[in-house]
Amino acid sequence: MIVHNVESQSNPRERQLNKSSSPTVPKPIMEIARELGLNESSVEPFGWYAGKLSLASIEPRQSRSSAKYVGVTAINPTPFGEGKTVISIGLAMALVRRKLRSIVTLRQPSLAPVFGIKGGGAGGGRACVLPSDDINLHFTGDLHAVAAANNLLAAMVDNHCQRGLIPLISSNGISWRRVVDINDKGLAQIESGLANVPQAPRRLTGFDLTAASEVTSVLALATGMDDLRSRLARIVVAQTPDGEFINAEQIGAAGAMAALLRNAIRPNLVQTSENTPAIVHAGPFANISHGNSSVIGDLAALQLADYVVTESGFGSDLGAEKLFNLKCQTAGLQPSAEVLICTVRAIKYHSGRFDVRPGRALPNALLQEDTDALEAGMANVEGHLAHLKQYGIPVVVAINRFPTDSPAEIQLLRSLIVRAGASRVAEADAFGRGGEGCLELADAVIDACTESAEFKPLYSLESSYDEKIERIVTCVYGANGIDYGDGVAEKLIDFSSRGFGGLPVCIAKTQYSLSHDAKRLGRPSGFRFPVHEVRLSAGAGFVLALADGISLMPGLPREPAACRIDLDSHGNITGLGS
Repeated sequence: MIVHNVESQSNPRERQLNKSSSPTVPKPIMEIARELGLNESSVEPFGWYAGKLSLASIEPRQSRSSAKYVGVTAINPTPFGEGKTVISIGLAMALVRRKLRSIVTLRQPSLAPVFGIKGGGAGGGRACVLPSDDINLHFTGDLHAVAAANNLLAAMVDNHCQRGLIPLISSNGISWRRVVDINDKGLAQIESGLANVPQAPRRLTGFDLTAASEVTSVLALATGMDDLRSRLARIVVAQTPDGEFINAEQIGAAGAMAALLRNAIRPNLVQTSENTPAIVHAGPFANISHGNSSVIGDLAALQLADYVVTESGFGSDLGAEKLFNLKCQTAGLQPSAEVLICTVRAIKYHSGRFDVRPGRALPNALLQEDTDALEAGMANVEGHLAHLKQYGIPVVVAINRFPTDSPAEIQLLRSLIVRAGASRVAEADAFGRGGEGCLELADAVIDACTESAEFKPLYSLESSYDEKIERIVTCVYGANGIDYGDGVAEKLIDFSSRGFGGLPVCIAKTQYSLSHDAKRLGRPSGFRFPVHEVRLSAGAGFVLALADGISLMPGLPREPAACRIDLDSHGNITGLGS
């Protein structure tokens, strides 16, 4: 993506996109707010180009009865992603060009991918959210507040245990872990309390990524301040020596955690490179969490716009599956249509003929014309289409064009997508042409939203956990069944017996394959899905099921993106992009 340059520290209007990449200059955030019908009491400016929405201005309103809620997902990506953020932004901008009020809702980028493999996550080229540098880095401090709340709870649990407070906690009964928003693999498993101090027991524990924290999911799924406080209170952190669950409220931490998140719960209003409103809020990963932006941000957008375009993380087997079965089902959101993004390079990658590795540049052979590889990799697109058609809403397939795509490949891909059963296919070039490059896609989405649709999740919340997981692994991933690790089945039964049986399931697995194994490309079949661990996220309101090989603390690649990032003498950040 392009980089914001601070051309003059004294002139905020000059903090804009590289002029060769964008046709516009960012507007002051209050100008964007007024165009949405919001006033000074509804938006608190956070610098020149970002603002925090007032919860009081959101909660009494009603969603527009005709507002369309459009999801954006993708096929299984290469390690560098397939442009979901760029296309989501471009689609929202194209809808505005069609004289429709549109808002795009996105997750806040975690510092882990910013400094790790992918680089920045605020879009790219002519389809960015602004101010990009701020959004990619500390932004409004929401993720720092999440980490502080999470780690305050961890410190209070340790203190409670070591001091023998009531209810009693045994040190081996503590399940709550600390978090940090950096890929620090060395902290994944640690031993804490080595100094034998009165405030912390000596125990084995570890750090997860902030984006994988239950507190991040609580922030993303809460519908308001009271709901936030209630969810924090329900977080299960430990067990008594008799095996009873202990939550954050019993430790006395829930109120202080809510205080730390008082501003973080408020959605962040920004703008795109064409001044289209955008809400960037919460940041759960899709491979290790539920992978969608905040419910409260979407509810605000649905009150203000004709079309809300929301991006889900990674492929439809992760982000979109959780959008429909977890976010929409529990929050009562009704999707109108779904966009499935595919790229020539990702489809050829799924042919299995190329050596693609995270942290390394894509092989040159993958970027050359190869229609045979394109046909061989189409099975992955077919798998995602089959998955999405089960929800009863129209699907639009978007071909995100890259400069390396040949005309022959694009022509063949369009015909292959139609042959696979897609009723609507459109090309898009948001990176190169902004909203103008997504007009065909916008028209296809508008047409899709005229269809009568009846959204239906894959499973009922009243189903057993076995049935829920079975539905996901067979109907989404194409597995033959589930293999539970030691004690997993018993834990699921235990969760239900304690009154937590009506929660959705959030599966953590690789993003590179429909299966649990990153090396199984295309549309795998004839395999069983292994679940080695399950965790109760009672505050967020789901059960997390971890596939074999998954970690909630990713590591850095051989050449981290952080190595390319620098600051010049004028305060300009360089190398912060994807």
